[in-house]
Amino acid sequence: MRVGTPPGIRTLRTYRREWLLKDLVAGVVLSTLLVPQGMAYAELAGLPPITGLYTSVLCLLAYAVAGPSRVLVLGPDSSLGPMIAATILPLLAADGDSARAIALASMLALMVGTITLLAGVARLGFVADLISKPTMIGYMNGLALTILIGQLPKLFGFSTDADGLSGEVDAFVRAVADGQTVAAAVAVGGGCILLILLLQRLMPKIPAVLVMVVLAIAASVVFDLDEHGVKTVGRLPEGLPPFTVPDIGWDDMGPLFVGALGIALVSLADTISNASAFAARTGQEVRGNDEMIAIGSANVAAGLFQGFPVSTSGSRTAVAERAGAKTQLTGLVGAALIILMLVLLPGLFRDLPQPALAAVVITASLSLADPAGTIRLWRQRKAEFWLSIAALLGVALLGVLPGIGVAVGLSILNVFRRAWWPYSTVLGRVPGLEGYHDVRSHPGAELLPGLVIFRFDGPLFFANAKSFRDEVLRCAHAEPAPRRVLIAAEPVTDVDTTAADILEELDAALKDRGVGLVFAELKDPVRRKVERYGLARTFDAGRFYPTVEGAIEAYRSDSGADWAPADRATGDRG
Repeated sequence: MRVGTPPGIRTLRTYRREWLLKDLVAGVVLSTLLVPQGMAYAELAGLPPITGLYTSVLCLLAYAVAGPSRVLVLGPDSSLGPMIAATILPLLAADGDSARAIALASMLALMVGTITLLAGVARLGFVADLISKPTMIGYMNGLALTILIGQLPKLFGFSTDADGLSGEVDAFVRAVADGQTVAAAVAVGGGCILLILLLQRLMPKIPAVLVMVVLAIAASVVFDLDEHGVKTVGRLPEGLPPFTVPDIGWDDMGPLFVGALGIALVSLADTISNASAFAARTGQEVRGNDEMIAIGSANVAAGLFQGFPVSTSGSRTAVAERAGAKTQLTGLVGAALIILMLVLLPGLFRDLPQPALAAVVITASLSLADPAGTIRLWRQRKAEFWLSIAALLGVALLGVLPGIGVAVGLSILNVFRRAWWPYSTVLGRVPGLEGYHDVRSHPGAELLPGLVIFRFDGPLFFANAKSFRDEVLRCAHAEPAPRRVLIAAEPVTDVDTTAADILEELDAALKDRGVGLVFAELKDPVRRKVERYGLARTFDAGRFYPTVEGAIEAYRSDSGADWAPADRATGDRG
């Protein structure tokens, strides 16, 4: 196999004839979902519905060539829509020129594509791990709430110009109170939401969105819904988009780049998580950097043909998989059918009510929310629950783009918090169990009189070195005073220069109290750092033991001490 061959070409070379019918059928089923969702998510991003179809076609074609996953489906995404809107809407003039909105969104896609391509080439796939699961749950919950509130005016048949979640809630309530609600729109939108949810729950194999779209168009024609104040999609432009380099001023580049960074991060996290989930089912191996290159290629392709940023879709991928998809030919079939519709039947969705598109977006937003995951966090780990709530509030109160910044920042702070305050404990011997164990978990553990076996579960660095020192000194100040403190150092993965200085101070303080400080199981790379910092003059080789067992036997040989229950070993502690 030649290095650098696109994954799509490699798949074509090994394509099996028995896959063809399954891919064709899955492509037809997939296209029925791509069209209404593409239009709905385009409007969610503040763009004309046709751009969602352009985007779907180009990203499917690009990923079929460059994508390493056999079944992953890319396209417009409900989680990116609000981020795109939050980036481009502030840059639009008061009249909301659609041509300028398309140009801004296309440049945004090019930026997202370039960022992810460069990151993939530089093998930076790990950046998708910057958002922890608790903060991602909170971010998605906030995003779902933002999308839901933002779609309510369309569902009720009117529009508002409010900005921010609180402003949108206030504007919606005022509009309803002023009598702007269109009853027919509410009936259509509410019925569409109910139909989708019921079909997804009771008949999951039936394409619920397709059924809803067909019935909504039929109702629009039969009942003349446009005569009752219900807005419809209208006739889509005929044909395909031309190759276009977006014409954007330099003043817009800065805000677009900031938005592109956030969109790229969310898109990558979503793509790699979806790729991992579906690869696990088929026995494939996830290649994060290849996924980054593929999604970058898809975004660039979309941006050059009047599209906007894309990501993977778990729901559409699941539909394709359930329909029997075997390879990316499924996506090519879906793209081909959309092209045929644009060329031959541009008026097919002319009578589709706008509230039906709002229903598509609202039901998608409900799938983003994870209340069960939030409850699970509350039960399992309160700190991560509050991280999740903080991420939710960041999206709800500050906005979608600042919200992703809050989510990333909280994830990083959570990592730092764990390193800052790692778990530490005293170890003892538990009769019947091998090794040495946490006395908090085993209150009946035996101790050696005069010896404290102390374990610190983290690297020693500037932020936690003083707390390490204080914990060791607290052990040394116990009554009766110990003769030796043994650091079970296997969990200590690093020691920086600040920690090295504090270790030297600690050793001096312990010597003043007649207490010796020794180490066991310190990793060789960490010990070499300690020696490089000049601590060899203080800590000679005799104070380092290869095992905790060896250090204990050396102490027992020197002192003649033997294991005893905690209350007898310490005098006054149980």
